[in-house]
Amino acid sequence: MNTMKGIRDTSSETYRQLMGNGLQYEIPKFQRDYSWESEHWDDLWQDIRSLNLDESEHYMGYLVLQSSDNKNFRVIDGQQRLTTLSILILAVLKCLQELADKGIDGEQNLRRKEALMSSYIGYLDPVTLISKNKLRLNRNNDDYYRNYIVPLQSLPGRKINIPEKQMRSCFQWFYERIKTEYVTGESLAGFVDAIVDKLFFTVIKVSDELNAFKVFETLNARGVKLSSSDLLKNYLFSVVDATNPHKSELEEMELLWSKVTGKLGSEKFPEFLRCYWNSLNKTVRKNDLFKAIRKDIKTKGDAFSLIRALDSNADVYMAMQNPEDDLWKGKKQIADYLRELKLFQVKQPLSLLLTAYNFLEEYDLKRVLKACSIISFRYNVIGGLNPNEQEIAYNAVALSIRKNKQLNMNDLRDIYPDDERFETEFSRTIFKSTPRNHRIVKYIFAEIERYKYHADIDQTSDLYTVEHIIPESDVDEWNYLGDEVIERCIYRLGNLTLLEKNLNKESGTQCFDNKKVVYAKSSIQLTKSIADYNEWTEETISQRQARLAVEAKSIWRLQF
Repeated sequence: MNTMKGIRDTSSETYRQLMGNGLQYEIPKFQRDYSWESEHWDDLWQDIRSLNLDESEHYMGYLVLQSSDNKNFRVIDGQQRLTTLSILILAVLKCLQELADKGIDGEQNLRRKEALMSSYIGYLDPVTLISKNKLRLNRNNDDYYRNYIVPLQSLPGRKINIPEKQMRSCFQWFYERIKTEYVTGESLAGFVDAIVDKLFFTVIKVSDELNAFKVFETLNARGVKLSSSDLLKNYLFSVVDATNPHKSELEEMELLWSKVTGKLGSEKFPEFLRCYWNSLNKTVRKNDLFKAIRKDIKTKGDAFSLIRALDSNADVYMAMQNPEDDLWKGKKQIADYLRELKLFQVKQPLSLLLTAYNFLEEYDLKRVLKACSIISFRYNVIGGLNPNEQEIAYNAVALSIRKNKQLNMNDLRDIYPDDERFETEFSRTIFKSTPRNHRIVKYIFAEIERYKYHADIDQTSDLYTVEHIIPESDVDEWNYLGDEVIERCIYRLGNLTLLEKNLNKESGTQCFDNKKVVYAKSSIQLTKSIADYNEWTEETISQRQARLAVEAKSIWRLQF
């Protein structure tokens, strides 16, 4: 039973089944170009060769197809694989043609070639000599494929675009290997006959673009990596194309699209698109994003407005995640707040930050960044609260800023854990030993040291390390506490401190009395003060962490 909403049909099909019964496949005009390279061809070649050794079949992954009649399909995902398999079979046909031209079993090899051509590639119109192919590529690739590769003509290498060069190289790559390994017409035909039955796909058929997008999101959630950006690109270009535009308009759209994806990379594009959309509109869930865009983007003007806005915001979006970006040169405060957000690994404020950058003066942008940093520390790092609710709240603030052109701090109250809650959570916080947690611990102690003792510590420096007072290692000197107490206390913030790297080595796993001597040498006052304790117990750790929580409550605070 099919459980994925929006899917009309799901099946497991071999390549022979996919290409049979007069089925036609079209790569949407504005989908990305052919881009596989030698490493991908070699992976496929090795997979195919393994079929002859120890595998009876090989799984080729998902194909997402869109159709209204179950005969003509638009390839939403899978074009690189289908194009490459088609080129591979054409390389086999070239070898059969050459055998026939040399008079080697000529009639039989021509018959083999024609049978394979009609089964898996298409046919040549006898009048026009134009190929009627089972697979039609996109607007940048199809002419070269149809006019040179399918008719097995000499492949021009000059005055062709990059995707055409890739297809030419792909054909030559497979041709050289097939020609060497299969020297008779019978073995060439047998090679194709074997792979078309042993290569199989999970084929997902949907009825429209919206369903295709929902399939993408569902598969992505299940760990199958598919490209949703290709789907949006196809939709935007189809909106423009529907108006019978001048060629220059399509070229402009292509240029703008390439600029945006060039700045972001295809993996970050879906996140950026949702972030931008939510900076201007009520929060849209990932699964509903394409539906919302399709509802709003109806005309050629809408499509160009969106892609131009994406282009102008892409740089800011990337800079918001990179404190070292040139955009923040001479703006130390902004860069510092962005470093904190990067350290906390939070993405929820990004749509708000985009809006703040676009609609507020620099002074108020700093206020927004400071508020987001403090809230992220209280809400995410210490509180571990629901980020979905936080995202909705940030979105409401973004819409308020867009409407009123100013920040109202009271709009952030709902996601600001109050002092009592924050102090309680801070008093029992633990940080297991991970690189990220160590960076956060260094940040916390550096901030408290600055607040309490007015001393600056470079938290990014390798000169300082995170010291576990009760050591992580199981050593006899600490057994008096008992295993349960040690397990509860090792990673509590009250059992941690900052220590110079050379002193950390000296401290090692010694007993507390010996460690105190080392801590007294530290230049960090929070660490030096540990030497004043007579003993180190669970109660001592709790008391110290409670005192740190009081300090933290004053440091990470917003005034409403």
